[in-house]
Amino acid sequence: MVQSPQLDLFPLVEAAFRNCPDRPLANAELYRLVGAAAGLQDREVHAKQPIGAAGQPRSPVTREIRWHQQTLKACGILERVPHERGVWQLTEKAKRGMHRAAPQVTLLGFSTSLGLALFGHSPQALQGLEERIDLVLTSPPYPLQQPRGYGNPKASEFTDFICRTIEPLLGNLASTGSLVLNLSNDIFLHRSPARSTYLERLVIALEDRLGLHLMDRLVWENRSKAPGPLHWASLSRQQLNVAWEPCYWFSPDPLRCKANNRRVLVPHSDRKARLIAAGGETRQTSYGDGAYRLRPGSFAAPTEGAIPKNVLQIGHSCRRSREHRKALAAAGLPAHSAPFPFALADFLIRWLTEVDDLVVDLFAGRMMVGRAAEEAGRRWICVENILEHVMGAAALFRGFDGLWINPALQPRPPL
Repeated sequence: MVQSPQLDLFPLVEAAFRNCPDRPLANAELYRLVGAAAGLQDREVHAKQPIGAAGQPRSPVTREIRWHQQTLKACGILERVPHERGVWQLTEKAKRGMHRAAPQVTLLGFSTSLGLALFGHSPQALQGLEERIDLVLTSPPYPLQQPRGYGNPKASEFTDFICRTIEPLLGNLASTGSLVLNLSNDIFLHRSPARSTYLERLVIALEDRLGLHLMDRLVWENRSKAPGPLHWASLSRQQLNVAWEPCYWFSPDPLRCKANNRRVLVPHSDRKARLIAAGGETRQTSYGDGAYRLRPGSFAAPTEGAIPKNVLQIGHSCRRSREHRKALAAAGLPAHSAPFPFALADFLIRWLTEVDDLVVDLFAGRMMVGRAAEEAGRRWICVENILEHVMGAAALFRGFDGLWINPALQPRPPL
């Protein structure tokens, strides 16, 4: 059987509806349109396999299409046609589209006493910045083969794209500061289950071209990720379903980096707490040819908490996310289709910075990095080039000191 290319059905589902803005789509037609766009024959789209604990035969392709329908519904892009089963259409706000910032134009979208939300493009929006940056924390557009609505570079272009974006800010990045990039591990070679090595190329380029040092590859484990890669996991069965993304942490001067794990200690396990209360170890032994030794009294000293592991188990949804999504729906604004979770931003900001430090997000999306910085008492600057995302992000900062929203930035014809 000739194998299909890696399938990322989300943009195909969205494109099917955007290409039919004035009429609804029944699921049967949607399956046909998405299958054709993905290069799948009808029998491949509807091929069934045992799924779930009960092993009921289901089509992985149509199942994922319906999954993405629900995501688009949650983002305010799709809605069910009243009194119709399995028939969906674009919402009115989705029909109006989104407005992208003009090149070389930067406007203040909103601000608080601690931060600025800029409507513009990185790094141009930060030209002339005289502040020292203590942390650049951002999730750039992933190099998907089929771009999302906000656009993205190809894998072959990604290294140059990131270096061009980061290099103008190096003069502002404090020697004690950090750069963290949340990227995707799930970029595949064309028509192949083999992953791209774009991440390795980027790491080497950031070291060779920009003089940055790799401090760690943190694993962000998100068990609520959508199933995928669809073709290689569910159809050809060569891959496993994905559950994590890497966060690459760099520093311009590793010995001076102000990261401090005391700021992010986690509670001791029950076993460790009992061990401390009992006065520590009673055994004397060694492991690994003497590399690790246990002596009586080891681990007896009370401490404020345990040092976290570099695998961060964090879901993408939380109370702040749900409240924000409701606010966007009430305002008729679209949610971002690739949300960055508050808990991940909060952990990294508290670990790598101190109160009053400056945190910058170059591809801010819904600006959850800014919200986490605000709650942690850090100053922040977020840059986003989609107007609706800037205005929607303001809802995250309701009630914070000094909130001001630019009344001139209201949705209008494209700039």
